Amino acid sequence: MRGMFLALLLLFFGLAILIFGAELLVRGAASLARAWGVAPLVIGLTIVAFGTSAPELVVNIVSALRGASDIVIGNILGSNIFNILLILGIASLIWPLRVKESTVWKEIPFALLAMLILAVAVNDRVLDGASANVLSRSDALGLLGMLAIFLYYAFAIAKIGKDGEAEEEIKEYSLGVSAAFTAAGLLFLFFGGKLFVDQAVTLARLAGLSEALIGLTIVAAGTSLPELATSAVAAYRKHADIAVGNIVGSNIFNVFSILGITGLIAPVSFNAVLNVDVVVATAATILLFVVMFIGKRHVLERWQGGAMLALFLIYMVYVVARG
Repeated sequence: MRGMFLALLLLFFGLAILIFGAELLVRGAASLARAWGVAPLVIGLTIVAFGTSAPELVVNIVSALRGASDIVIGNILGSNIFNILLILGIASLIWPLRVKESTVWKEIPFALLAMLILAVAVNDRVLDGASANVLSRSDALGLLGMLAIFLYYAFAIAKIGKDGEAEEEIKEYSLGVSAAFTAAGLLFLFFGGKLFVDQAVTLARLAGLSEALIGLTIVAAGTSLPELATSAVAAYRKHADIAVGNIVGSNIFNVFSILGITGLIAPVSFNAVLNVDVVVATAATILLFVVMFIGKRHVLERWQGGAMLALFLIYMVYVVARG
């Protein structure tokens, strides 16, 4: 019991280091980019997007190198489900979220495409008759290729205009402080990620839980905290585009970038049990698209957010019961 408590304590300590490291990295890198004359929108699409997804990336790399494949896949699937059903559900309860037409017709479908491509990439036994399901390096290169297409689309949209949106406020530091923040952020991410994964695996073994369950719940929830904070604050300030765009972009980034980089470093085996969670993550993305046409057009209303939270709780009960 004492060992489990210590593992849980160190798990949350590692998570705190991860989030602190991501914050330092974003502050330092954004300040450096501003000093070098990089546009705020480009900073948001690249540095800030990387910063909020950095916990997932570091956790996945460490997990892949340790052979904890269920945590690698479970973290991404769990994060994507958390993002849509829990985080957007909470954000829409704070304030109804009006979604841009481009997000409805382009970015949400792109997030759905990401899930469909992932489903194909990891089910080698069903599709190719292979002996094992593996996210191979060639699969990873394909995911990174799709990321390049998405970034091209994002930069093309950025050139069209800002549609009257206020620019992101970026605090500028001296060159030395900015560089120190960036370097320290990377170090905190590395050590926090290693501590977090080590304790997640230890906790799973002590409690007799599967790594898949740990990845889908504790790890996914922990690494999704930056997205939760961003979307909740954006909804409170009535910045619906930020609240929704943050989630949709994060889900796309999780699959194409995080799994792409992870799979390139080390091939990741896929547990067929997680196909249920692939279906849930895909269904959640479809649901987000469908609710854009129910009730107020292109608005995620409070009652819809409440329904999404209810679906999330049902899913969590199922995951825990499954073990």
